[in-house]
Amino acid sequence: MILKIGAAFTSLVLAACGGAIEPAPKIAPGAPGVAPTWSNAEKVGIGTAYEAYDSDGEYSGDSRTAPISKVWFSISGDRITEVMWGLIHEAQIREIRYILVGPDGEMTPDSADAFPIKQDVGGIRQPMPLHMQTLVFDGGETELRAQAFSDPENQTFISTFQLLSAREDLRVFAYIDPALANTGIGDRAWVDGSHLYAEDGDAAVAIGGMYRLNRARSVGFVGASDILSDTLAGNTYDATGDVSGNVEMLIEMPFPPGAPKGGVLYFGFGEDAEAAKASVDASLARGPKEISDDYVEGWAGYLASLEHLPKLRAEATDRGDLASMSAINLKIMEDKTHAGALIASLSNPWGETAPADQSQTGYKAVWPRDFFQVASAFLALGDAETALGAYRYLPTVQVTEETPGNSGVTGWFLQKTHVDGEIEWVAIQQDQTAMPIMLGWQLWQAGVLSDSEIAESYQTMLKPAADFLVTGGRPNILWNTEFEASLGYTQQERWEEQEGYSPSTIAAVISGLVTAADLAERFGDPADAATYLSAADQLEANLEAWMFTTSGALGDGNYFIRITRDQDPNDAALLGDNNGRPGLPENQILDGGVLELVRYGVRAWDAPSILDTLEELDGMHADNLRVRYKFPNDRLGWRRYGNDGYGEDGEAGTNYHEINGGNTPGQRGRVWPFFSGERAHYEMARLRELETRYQSDHPEIVGAQRRVRQLVSSMEAFANEGLSLPEQVWDGVGPNPFGYALGEGTNSATPLAWTHAEYVKLLRSIADGAVWDRYSIVEDRYSDRPANQSEE
Repeated sequence: MILKIGAAFTSLVLAACGGAIEPAPKIAPGAPGVAPTWSNAEKVGIGTAYEAYDSDGEYSGDSRTAPISKVWFSISGDRITEVMWGLIHEAQIREIRYILVGPDGEMTPDSADAFPIKQDVGGIRQPMPLHMQTLVFDGGETELRAQAFSDPENQTFISTFQLLSAREDLRVFAYIDPALANTGIGDRAWVDGSHLYAEDGDAAVAIGGMYRLNRARSVGFVGASDILSDTLAGNTYDATGDVSGNVEMLIEMPFPPGAPKGGVLYFGFGEDAEAAKASVDASLARGPKEISDDYVEGWAGYLASLEHLPKLRAEATDRGDLASMSAINLKIMEDKTHAGALIASLSNPWGETAPADQSQTGYKAVWPRDFFQVASAFLALGDAETALGAYRYLPTVQVTEETPGNSGVTGWFLQKTHVDGEIEWVAIQQDQTAMPIMLGWQLWQAGVLSDSEIAESYQTMLKPAADFLVTGGRPNILWNTEFEASLGYTQQERWEEQEGYSPSTIAAVISGLVTAADLAERFGDPADAATYLSAADQLEANLEAWMFTTSGALGDGNYFIRITRDQDPNDAALLGDNNGRPGLPENQILDGGVLELVRYGVRAWDAPSILDTLEELDGMHADNLRVRYKFPNDRLGWRRYGNDGYGEDGEAGTNYHEINGGNTPGQRGRVWPFFSGERAHYEMARLRELETRYQSDHPEIVGAQRRVRQLVSSMEAFANEGLSLPEQVWDGVGPNPFGYALGEGTNSATPLAWTHAEYVKLLRSIADGAVWDRYSIVEDRYSDRPANQSEE
C-alpha cells in the first residue's frame, strides 16, 4: 500500500492486515524549509542512456532501442547533482550524496574526485559516461566508491556504491534533495514500507534498494533541522504532511550479514507515485549489472558508429580520450521527446546561488547559435543522422505568423526556447538567423540533405530567414516591440548584450546570405539570389569602414572593435552597461569573434585589418581590457572581450549575481576555452595558405603547425578529470575563495556543448587539412576583393 500524504492521514491509519490501529505518520516540522537553489554547475560528468532514432528520425516506440529512457543526470566530484526526467530541462532531484558516519559522527572526506571508466571499442579503450566517484577518508584507509547510470529500458536512475574499509563501525547514509517538477518547492515526501517517495503535481520519484531500505529513514524540510543529526539521535519522520515545500530524505544503507559493504539505489520516475514505483520494480528485476552493461554497450555502439571519430582521435594530443567523450557529451545533450533539440549545457550556471523557486531551464535550452555549432560537429564526427535531425528540428524555433503572441516581422529564429519550442527569450540576434541557412547548405553539400528536401526547406524556412536578414523589420512579441532590425544591424550580438554592427555577427550574416543565394540560384529563384548577394556585398564592402577603428585607445589604435551602433568606429561612443559593468567607449573593446570573418572565408588570414587586430587581441593591456592569457604548460586562452562582466565578482569573490540577487560592477568574465579552438582555426587557415607557398619543412609552416598543436593541447588541458570542457576557466585575477587552480573550470557551466563542438571541429579541420566551417563559395567571392585592405 502506497501512502498518499493528505488530510486522510491526520490522526490514525489502519494496518493492511487484521484491522489493527497504528499511530499516525510522524510529520516532519519546519515546513516549507529554506529557499531552494540549484546545484553547482561545475560538472565532472553527465549521463543518460543512449537511444536510437526510429526510421523517421524520431524517438518513438518503433526505435530499435525502445522503450526510450528519458532520464539524464550530472555529477560533481563528491555527489550526484541534478537528475532530469521527462524533457531534458525538467529536473526532479537536486542532489544525491553519500554520507559516511563513524562513532564520532559525520566524517569529512580527505579528497573527492571522479573519472570515466573505459570500454573496448573496436580494439581501443575509450571513455564512457559511467564515472567512478571516489571519496577518501582516514588518510586513505577508507574509500567510498560510487557510480551513476540510467536504465535504458526504464525511467530509472541507478546509483551504486561500495565501501572499502577494514573498519566495522562505519555507517553509510544516502541524502536526497528532490526538486520535482523542476522547482525546489511544492514537494511532499513520505516513507512507505521499504520505499521512499516524493511528489509534486504530475512528477513523482520512488526510491528503492537492492536490499530492503528498512533501516533508519526519514524525510524533512531542507534547512529546518539537521536531518542527519536528528536521525542519528533516533528522531525520524514518516512524512512531510499537508504543507509542501523544499523537502529532503535520508536513508541508512543496509549491509545484510555476509554481504559486501555496498548497495544499489533505484530512483524511478513517473507521473505519480505508483508509476514511479513501477519503474523501480522493473529495474530491480533487471539488476545493476545487466543495466550497467546495457548502458555501456549502448554508448560503445554509438562511438563505433562514428565514421570519422578514429581520424579525429589520431589528431589529438591526449590519445583521443577527449574526442570520444566530446562525441558522447554532445549526444547526451539532446532531448528525447523532440529529436534534434540540442541544448547548450546540462547545467544552471552558478547553480548553488541560482534560485529554484520557479521552473527555469538555465542552459538546458535551445540557442540556435550554440545549436549550429553542435549540429556541425555531429556532421564532422560522421553522425549525419543527428545533424539531420537537428536541421529538421529548426522550424520549431523559427518565428512565423503562427508563433504564439507574434504580430511582427517573421523569418528570424528565437533567441532562446525550451526544447518543445516554448518561448523564453525574444531578442533578435542576426547570427542566429543566418546560421540555420549555413547549416542547411553545409548538409546539402555533404549529401545529407537531398535536393528535394533542401529545395522544400529553402522555400519554407531558409528563404524567410534570408529575407529577414535583408529587409529587417520590427518584431512585436512579448516585450520586444520597439527595436527595428536592418541589414547587419542586430539587436544583440553573439554575447546577447549589445545592439549594433558586430564583426562576428556580420561574418555569419554575409555567409548566410551567400549560401542562401546559392540555394536560390540552384532552385529557380535568381532574382532573390541577386538580392542576397547584393546585400552580402554591401556588408562585406563596409566591414572596415563601419567596424575598424584607426583611432583606438589600445596599442597602435588600428583594429576591429567589438561592436558599434552608428557605423563610425572612431567616435568613441559609449557602449551599454553589461552584467554590472559600466559601458566603456567602443574603441576600447576587443572581441576575438572578428576571427569568424576568416573562418567563414569573408576575409583572408593575412588581410591587413585582421593582422592589425591580432596584435591588439594578444596585447598586454590593462587587465580589465586584456583578453589573452597564458596558463601553465604553455596553454593559451582568451576572454570573450575586454570589460566582460559575465563571471564571478572579481572584487568580492562571490558567484555571478550572488550579491542581493543582482549584478555588481566588479563582475569579471573569465577565459573561455573554445576561443583556443577559434584561434586554432585561424591558424589552420593560415597554414593552409602557407602550404601552397612553401615546402613542408619551411619554418613558417612548421611554426604554424606548432601553434595549432599548442592550441589543441590547450583545449585538452582545460578539460576536467571527467573529460568535460567548461564554459569559463579561472584566469588568476581577483580573490579566489573557491580555490580554483589556474585554468580550472569555474562554476559557470560545465560541460558546455559549444566548447566540445569547437574541439571536435578543430580535430576534423586538422585531419582534413582545411577549416571545417569554411564556406568555399564565400571564400571564392571575397578572396580577391580590394576591401580586404584595412586602409580602405
